[in-house]
Amino acid sequence: MSASLSITSAVTDPALLDLPWQLPLELWPDDAIASLPKGISRHLVRFVHMSDFVVAVKETTEEMARREYDMLRTLQRLDIPCVEPVAVITGRVSADGEQLMPVLVTRHLRFSLPYRALYSQTLRPDTATRLVDALALLLVRLHIIGFFWGDVSLSNTLFRRDAGAFAAYLVDAETGQLYEGGLSNGQRENDLEIARVNIAGELLDLEAGGRLDENVDAIETSNGIIEAYRSLWKELTGWESFDRSERWRINQRVERLNTLGFDIEELAITTDGNSTEVRIRPKVVDAGHHTRRLLRLTGIDAEENQARRLLNDLDSYAASNYPDREADEEVVAHEWLARVFEPVVRAIPKDLRGKLETPEMFHQLLEHRWYRSQDEGRAIPLAEALSSYIDTVLRHRRDEATMIAPPTETISLPTLDTSEIEIVEGDDLPTGSWRDKV
Repeated sequence: MSASLSITSAVTDPALLDLPWQLPLELWPDDAIASLPKGISRHLVRFVHMSDFVVAVKETTEEMARREYDMLRTLQRLDIPCVEPVAVITGRVSADGEQLMPVLVTRHLRFSLPYRALYSQTLRPDTATRLVDALALLLVRLHIIGFFWGDVSLSNTLFRRDAGAFAAYLVDAETGQLYEGGLSNGQRENDLEIARVNIAGELLDLEAGGRLDENVDAIETSNGIIEAYRSLWKELTGWESFDRSERWRINQRVERLNTLGFDIEELAITTDGNSTEVRIRPKVVDAGHHTRRLLRLTGIDAEENQARRLLNDLDSYAASNYPDREADEEVVAHEWLARVFEPVVRAIPKDLRGKLETPEMFHQLLEHRWYRSQDEGRAIPLAEALSSYIDTVLRHRRDEATMIAPPTETISLPTLDTSEIEIVEGDDLPTGSWRDKV
């Protein structure tokens, strides 16, 4: 390895030094490459094993690598869903002295998939709509902090399952620009038009390859991001007028925003001395209202919809076990974690735990239990629902964990232990996308 190699990194991992930087990325050995699905990229990108996780290595120019690295770190500090920057590597030289391209290294997002890998045969209408909804929400969050993306597309986004919906993460920030004074309406509209055109092209590409369901209209679906974006943007930033006697609508607005997963820093309230009208406009600080509450109460780190679903189950547990008195929220959360959530996790066979993230499994279990209860007209015990979910649903899913490799030894299936599962009563209805709540 050349002595001129330069590594700029916020991660102190010596394993960075062990990667074959003296080779062009396209010639890296197979034993270093992780077999993970990739999206479309204008640059050469390879997934690589490093320590106990996987990184994405992208060849680009030094200027673009450093700019994107800094931008991703800034977006992380602003709590925007994006991939984690690991390092910028420059000064790469081959064994015969040839200058090699600099690279940007980012950490692969566990349990995430590019949009092309979210279907097995064809992209169905409901999946296409949920992907567009997730991307619209991400774009709104970016615009609220003053970030102009400049290359909005499904290809530049990774998706993680989130309790029946998807959560979108920004992957490519090389065209992005952060404006301290916020974005103008023209800049926002420009990003929206870029998104509409790019999504249409991506879906038409799937259609040409026979990978798009015949009921999906590529143009109509791509236009859906405009509608989804505008609805959400209005709910988060728009003025609302009402009579002074309807002050309860202030709390209603706050509750709607919390339901969408956003917290509020302050409300701008104006009144006209010659009128009975009140006008309010929220100042939204960030998404993640339910995620933060669940993390504070239980230590479980989940996506927003997953967190909402788990909190609903926690609240059902409290209502069932403390019907006659007000219980301490933290005490109830500790009991629910020890008596419900953790026994379920322990009962999942080890060879199936890479199928989905744990909060997503728990959400799907609750959904499976609810549908079985409706079909059979009785309350299905959680233990019974868990056994059924594992055998009829989970075993038939493909793995979505970050590490995908062939098994190296025979794995014996453990006996399912449901003795610790507690029956929890409650009407846990399946959750939909945010579109259903606006």
